Amino acid sequence: MTSPTATLVISGWSAASPYGLGAEPFAAGLAAAEPATTELTADDPASGPYDRAGTVPGFDIRQALGRKGTRSMDRATALAVTTAGMLLDSAGAGLAQDRPDDIGMVLGTGHGSIQSIMEFTRSSLTAEKPFHVDPALFPNTVMNRAAGQSAIWHKLRGPNTTVSGGALTGLLALNYASRLLRQGHCEAVLAGAVEEFSAERAWLEYHSRGPHRPAGPLGEGCALFLVESLARAGRYGRPVLATLRSARFTAFSEPDRVGQALTRAVAEALKEADVRPEDIAVLVPSDCGGVLGGREEAALGEIFDRTGARAVRLRRLIGDASAASAAFQLAAAVTAARPGELALVTSVDPDGQTGATVLQAGERS
Repeated sequence: MTSPTATLVISGWSAASPYGLGAEPFAAGLAAAEPATTELTADDPASGPYDRAGTVPGFDIRQALGRKGTRSMDRATALAVTTAGMLLDSAGAGLAQDRPDDIGMVLGTGHGSIQSIMEFTRSSLTAEKPFHVDPALFPNTVMNRAAGQSAIWHKLRGPNTTVSGGALTGLLALNYASRLLRQGHCEAVLAGAVEEFSAERAWLEYHSRGPHRPAGPLGEGCALFLVESLARAGRYGRPVLATLRSARFTAFSEPDRVGQALTRAVAEALKEADVRPEDIAVLVPSDCGGVLGGREEAALGEIFDRTGARAVRLRRLIGDASAASAAFQLAAAVTAARPGELALVTSVDPDGQTGATVLQAGERS
C-alpha cells in the first residue's frame, strides 16, 4: 500500500495528439515548435465554423483497435483506449498483468463525446418513434464511457473515476490520482484527459464562447500518465520522469480577478513545494488567449520577472484541446524540463477556476 507521505512520481506517459500517436511524435513536434493544426475544407463534415483544427492525423478507430468491440465506439473513447494501450505497453511488466485490482484510472473529459450525445438526441426526435434509437449507441452518451471502456478493454480493475473541470481537467485528474494513491485505494493510476474534435463540439464551443475567450482553432487528443510511488517505480525498473511536488486550485468570481486568484494558487503551490519563483526553470501557461489568457500571462510575468524561466506555449501549436489542454501542458512540462529542473503548469478556466502544479523533472524517457 502507498504511504500517505510517499513520494509520487510520473513513471510513464503517452499521448494521441495532433503530432501523431505516442509520446515521441509529441516530444519531437514540441521541440521543433512546429504547429500541428491543419486546414479544414468547406466540404469537410467535421469543419463546423472553423477553418483549421488540431486533429490526430489519420486516426481510424478500427485501424487502431481492430474491428471487434469497436462498431459503436465513439472517437473520444477510442482515443483514450488507444492512449492507455500505448502507455501500458511502454510501462512493461508489473502493471496490469500482475495485480489489475491495484491499477486505477482517472480520466478527465469535458462532456464525453458531444457528437454522440447530439446524434443520439437527434435520432430520438427524428425517428418514426422516439424509442427507435440504436441502444448500442446509448453508452456513448454518458460522461464516464471513455474511462470505463478503457478499464474494461485493458482489464484495469482498480478505482475508475471521470473528472470534468474545464480547461483545468488534466491538473484536477492528476491531483485526484494523487489522493487515490495516498489514501491507499490503489498502487498505481493512469491519469490524464481526453477530448475529441467534431463539428458538434466545434459549434458548441463557437456559440458558448463569450468575450473573454478567443475563437479557434480547436484541438483534440488524449494524454495519460502513469502515477505511482517512487518505491514502486524503482521496484519495477521504471524511470522517474517527474516527481509531483505540489498542486493548488483557487476560484475567482469575476474575470478581472483572474490575476489575483492565479497569483495565490502559484504562491501556495510554490510554498507547498518549498521552492522560490527563481527555482522554476520551465513555465507552461494555458496559453488560452483572450482576456483571461492576457491576465494569466500578466500575473506570471510579475511573479517570474527576470527569473529566466523558459516558457512553453502549447495552444498555438496544437489548438484549444479544451478538457485535454492541461493534460497536454503536463506532457509538455515533462518533455521540456531537463533532469532536476522544476516546471510550473498553470491553467485558468472561464467558469471561475485557476490551478497551478509543480513538477520536478527526472530521467529522460
